[in-house]
Amino acid sequence: MASKNRADIRRGVHSRIRKKVSGSAERPRLAVFRSVNHIYAQIIDDVNGKTLAAASTTEKALKGSTGGNIEAATRVGKAVAERAIAAGISNVVFDRGGFVYHGRVKALIDASRAAGLNKNEAASEEVEENNE
Repeated sequence: MASKNRADIRRGVHSRIRKKVSGSAERPRLAVFRSVNHIYAQIIDDVNGKTLAAASTTEKALKGSTGGNIEAATRVGKAVAERAIAAGISNVVFDRGGFVYHGRVKALIDASRAAGLNKNEAASEEVEENNE
């Protein structure tokens, strides 16, 4: 049996996710990529093959002391949401890119929701939590 490293496993998970998740003009895909030192987010219209908005910790405005922590991911999530809203996008499909929904990936997506993306989705989750 061939041994697989963590990157190969993530690529397999990501390919399975991409079979199900696709962005359109009315609801584009928010793709997240996380490296050791940085985190990147893009809002992509897969039908037309265009990137509509993007943000990452490699940008001078979002850099900070390090790009590989939760605070940096929160800054990127807020920035990508603001850029998406400025471009007229309010609803997106989240693509975690094969990464576990935890830590930096979760912080980025939560910050984008707090900044205004998928308002109806965040409100429905709060109602479910209050009902429990």
